[in-house]
Amino acid sequence: MNVWSKKMPDVIVVGAGFAGTVVARELAEAGKHVLVVEKRNHIAGNMYDTVNEDGILIHQYGPHIFHTNNEEVAQYLDKFGKWKPYQHRVKGMIKGTEVPIPFNFYSMENLFSAQQCKILQTYLQQYFGNKHRVSILELMNCEEKVVKTLGHYIYANVFDGYTTKQWGVSNVKNIDHSVLERVPVVLGYDNRYFNDRIQQMPVDGYTALFENMLNHENIECLLRTDMDSIIKFEYDGTILLQGEVFHGIFVYTGMPDKLLQNCYGALPYRSLDLQFETIEKDSFQSVAVMNYPTSEVFTRITEFKKLTGQQKTGVTTILREYPEAFEDKPGQEAYYPIENEENHALYEKYETTLTSCWSNLYLCGRLAEYKYYNMDAVVERALALSKEILEKEVK
Repeated sequence: MNVWSKKMPDVIVVGAGFAGTVVARELAEAGKHVLVVEKRNHIAGNMYDTVNEDGILIHQYGPHIFHTNNEEVAQYLDKFGKWKPYQHRVKGMIKGTEVPIPFNFYSMENLFSAQQCKILQTYLQQYFGNKHRVSILELMNCEEKVVKTLGHYIYANVFDGYTTKQWGVSNVKNIDHSVLERVPVVLGYDNRYFNDRIQQMPVDGYTALFENMLNHENIECLLRTDMDSIIKFEYDGTILLQGEVFHGIFVYTGMPDKLLQNCYGALPYRSLDLQFETIEKDSFQSVAVMNYPTSEVFTRITEFKKLTGQQKTGVTTILREYPEAFEDKPGQEAYYPIENEENHALYEKYETTLTSCWSNLYLCGRLAEYKYYNMDAVVERALALSKEILEKEVK
């Protein structure tokens, strides 16, 4: 897979995650010769999984569960691998007690008396009616004092500490509200972390899925290659590939500020220090993911066998996640854009400059578009971009 014929491609795609891989496959099927350039020594981006030295299939960049309500996206991915149903369930360690996350009626019953639960559930039903999920902000801003008090309790014990660690902020006002709304409060007994119609995991792992997607006669992949070593951007609007002018389509999935040497200042991202540990026992914890909102320096522990369904006795591998600021240190990865008005304004300056200077440049993906995409959303976006590129060529 790591071979380039040195033939001038029709399309250059930088990054072999979902955004880049889907675009590469779609344009290859349309007859384009595509060169995928990837700085890492593997494909699949942050979805990369591999068997470690202890025989456990791990997600190298943290846990990934595919979930969606988009039938088109699910059917598209079905073409490249088999999937198995998986209902993700998460718990949080709250006041020394394991409670389901998102916070729901089971969580409530683990922390409050039966009488308190009955009162709280009555008020919630009166105020929200038949709604099954509400945001923590809806509870905290509620005019009803009982509901508002519950909201502040849940925020203090479930959201506040986790948010502070994950995003490096001490005040919810400093992050986009959409971040908090990603994990709702459930008004009922649904213990699932997601409520999407389709929830599944790839039978053979994510890496095998990407191998199938990139397995096309019109796709060449160049791994372990920093884009800057073979590609140059000239401010007259040209792009050079090994010194020759590239006239084709250029799709970029990395950090846009890097293309312009951070000329407007670095876009802020959050990173993770991922600490793996293999333990000689069958099981470490009761669920695949255990959150630690208020205790511990890390945010959560993942036990991979419970995530993948792998059957292996006597040994298990866990992962502790320690959030940190992205400082572009060697070996450090940018995982999450920090979405707020100031950062979006900075991003728009980069986007405007890049797309106005280089008319054949397209930005796609979580880093390149500075959006907190889920997997299904980035696949949908990549499919839409591919269609847009091909329709533009026809015109």
